[in-house]
Amino acid sequence: MKQERIDSGRRQLLRQSLTVLGAAAGAAIARKLGAAEPPASAPSTSCSTCPTTQALTPDHSLVSAPSNGKVSLPLAAADPSGRSGVPGRRWIMVIDLSKCDGCGHCTAACSKMHFVPPTRQWIKVLRLRESERTSPYFFPQPCYHCDNPPCTKVCPVDATFKRTDGVVLIDNDRCIGCRFCIAACPYGARSFNWGKPNDPPEAKQAAYSAERGYPRKIGTVEKCDFCPDMAVQGKLPACAAQCPMGVIYYGDQNEDTVTNGLGKTVRLTALLRDNAAYRHLEELGTEPRVYYLPPKNRIFPGPDESGDSHGA
Repeated sequence: MKQERIDSGRRQLLRQSLTVLGAAAGAAIARKLGAAEPPASAPSTSCSTCPTTQALTPDHSLVSAPSNGKVSLPLAAADPSGRSGVPGRRWIMVIDLSKCDGCGHCTAACSKMHFVPPTRQWIKVLRLRESERTSPYFFPQPCYHCDNPPCTKVCPVDATFKRTDGVVLIDNDRCIGCRFCIAACPYGARSFNWGKPNDPPEAKQAAYSAERGYPRKIGTVEKCDFCPDMAVQGKLPACAAQCPMGVIYYGDQNEDTVTNGLGKTVRLTALLRDNAAYRHLEELGTEPRVYYLPPKNRIFPGPDESGDSHGA
């Protein structure tokens, strides 16, 4: 019994020490950022007895927030309507691996449209191989815009969010650069702006929108956005439109149709059913909105054994 009291006392002392250290660290961060006192408009908990923790706002102010929930921040002033999604739409993508020759046109078109820096890619063309006895193949990989996205669950400031039309976006007016979403994404779809962005003048002069991801901001996260601003105009994303082999199909799940860059429109359900479609790492429960058609009966040769990928 005496040992139990000692152990209990030790645990209590450890909790108190961690609390003090956490408060001291928070104060040090606040002093470093020049924000020792939260601004009058800063969010805080309305419950005087609820446990709180220190959190950083997008403007790097230190505030008190409920330790069992997300910080309540106002919506970004720039295009807050972009968080709701297009009514009645459910955007979806299908990638036919039997047609991909690894040319990389999809990556180049995406990077050009979104001013993606040359050091990163929003859609990667990977070279995959299931085993030593199977042939390698090319594997375009964008963000999957999961219906059960782990990235949105870990963001403490609701900077990354899921829309009603299926798209997952990042609002860099709210992002505080914690990179929790990068750690949570099992597909490696996100990248971080470590340094000052070097966007071209046309990107710097544009009004910021979470649907485009630019102008960029240092210390924020970015990724493939599924081009919802183009989809609502009846246009294909750049990756699909510029693919010369018609690998990438894009469309509305509610309409049960998808179209590729060659202008071929097909029934989504029939395309998935007749070609044994699958979703990458579906067993994780993320429910991706990107489907793959397996690389069978390929119309282009796959990558050779040395790993050459036709410039991809």
